Amino acid sequence: MPVVTDVADLKALAKRRVPKMFYDYADTGSWTQSTYFDNETALQRQKLRQRVARNIDNRSVKTTMIGQDVSMPVALAPVGLTGMQHADGEILAAQAAEEFGVPFTLSTMSVCSIEDVAANTKDPFWFQLYVMRDRGFSESLMKRAHSAGCSALVLTLDLQVLGQRHQDIKNGLSTPPKPKPHVLLDLALKPRWCWNMLQTKRREFGNIHGHVSGVEDMTSLAEWTANQFDPTLDWSSVEWVKKHWDRKLILKGINDVDDAKTAAELGADAIVVSNHGGRQLDGALASYDVLGDIVDAVGDKVEVHFDGGIRSGQDVFRAVAMGARSTYIGRAFIYGLGAMGKAGVTKVLEMMHKELDVTMGLCGETDIHKAGRHNLVL
Repeated sequence: MPVVTDVADLKALAKRRVPKMFYDYADTGSWTQSTYFDNETALQRQKLRQRVARNIDNRSVKTTMIGQDVSMPVALAPVGLTGMQHADGEILAAQAAEEFGVPFTLSTMSVCSIEDVAANTKDPFWFQLYVMRDRGFSESLMKRAHSAGCSALVLTLDLQVLGQRHQDIKNGLSTPPKPKPHVLLDLALKPRWCWNMLQTKRREFGNIHGHVSGVEDMTSLAEWTANQFDPTLDWSSVEWVKKHWDRKLILKGINDVDDAKTAAELGADAIVVSNHGGRQLDGALASYDVLGDIVDAVGDKVEVHFDGGIRSGQDVFRAVAMGARSTYIGRAFIYGLGAMGKAGVTKVLEMMHKELDVTMGLCGETDIHKAGRHNLVL
């Protein structure tokens, strides 16, 4: 087993172990990928103020997210097709998050269903919702999430139309993979992945397959999915969701101050500053580059969370110091999952916790709640 010291090590291992189409699905952005790359570099550009000769014993990075106690200001972001990075991936990631004491968010476009995850975990998890053209189906998803005990709904606002990701087209992305020569060759080189996938029956979109009339096979499922993202989604749709959901509501995909103000006025419990990991509008500002302005505009009205480019505990500290209540990791935990399954997700959380704790201490702080812009070189 190779020595793993950071997320980059797990990324390299995942690239070797996960079939190309699924690795690329998680690891690429839209069009030129400029926003995808800038999400990371924007955080790396932010320098920290080193402070010395301070008592930094008894440090704590514990906090809360929408009233829920968490072991550190990190949640697992919703990622589609997580169950194709590793067999039963959503279940494994949810279990790792639960054991570590951080929230897990299940994507609408997951392989393991809402019911699958609920049956294999003890604590409530969060559910991410895409509003579909078929509002009846969206309503049924909310009912299923409610029945499964999901404590929060994460409504994604920035996917009314799908941003083109070149590699998905070139790779012929599908689940399960289609038996084409180049795909079969790639799978032959990934025996560990294949063996694990043979042990599970979960290889399709679990939240959709079997729950939509007329969708009987992968072809009809693909056609239905491609036509369902709703371009009419607007702020009135948020009000519609609130009528069907009586628990915590988080609005994800806010990348503009005016949109943040509207979201806060609508009574969301939290907003997530995010550009969908650079997978939607290529050329949009990096999430970190708009975080400070959004915190200044609405931070006293709504809980502000952050998503985009987090690869270390240092990045978590940067975002929290800039004013975010907490952060989300997507690709980072996906790398761990693809590399080592559940143990890989746990490894990512352990590394981030240690990096966050050490970074906070070297910046002269002992309580994550006291981190602020005084810790940053601005």
